[in-house]
Amino acid sequence: MTTVLEAKHINKYFKKPVMFHVLKDINFQVKKGEFASIMGKSGCGKSTLLYILSTMDTDYEGELYLDNKLISGSDSEHLSYMRNKHIGFVFQFHYLLSEFTILENVMLPAKKLGEKSYQEIEHDAMDKLKMLNIEHLAKKQASRVSGGEKQRVAIARALINNPSIIMGDEPTGNLDSHNAENVFNIFKRLSEEEDLSLLIVTHDEDFANKTDRIIQMEDGKILL
Repeated sequence: MTTVLEAKHINKYFKKPVMFHVLKDINFQVKKGEFASIMGKSGCGKSTLLYILSTMDTDYEGELYLDNKLISGSDSEHLSYMRNKHIGFVFQFHYLLSEFTILENVMLPAKKLGEKSYQEIEHDAMDKLKMLNIEHLAKKQASRVSGGEKQRVAIARALINNPSIIMGDEPTGNLDSHNAENVFNIFKRLSEEEDLSLLIVTHDEDFANKTDRIIQMEDGKILL
């Protein structure tokens, strides 16, 4: 199986107010089509690790590979391009632009990437909405749909550039159990039917137990 994401000997220090070793020699891989979750107590370094893996934080030691290419040490412009093209994000808060329509929100990362025409992007965005059974919301303003629907829109937006991996930071943290299950089922389907890799930080044990693998963290380390 192809490796989509690999972390080798990742170490991270917070320098202020005193030197603190927050991530300690992190090594793991995510394979193509794998649905993995990261669990651990608050403060164990889960979100810090996710920010490094997603290329948003570049102040670390070690090597990060995306699609078998070393991306550590790349300049910010290249990292921004890689992040937008190859990584889809789903956060605890959907971060939709409320004055835009659902369709416009989903189109945004593809417009930023600038590799397709407006018509192609619009067509792709509608496809993603159909995939998640929310195409009927396309013309609605983002402020006028429910919380569960907003999170589906956020997933559609994360998929628009056909990324290699979806990363999530507590994507069900704000949802009731019914909507949380919906989001899990969408992720599972993406992994099984689209062969998409997923790496999700979660506190939800029920969610994590249903994923292919749990990466357990404690005190900045991965427990094997």
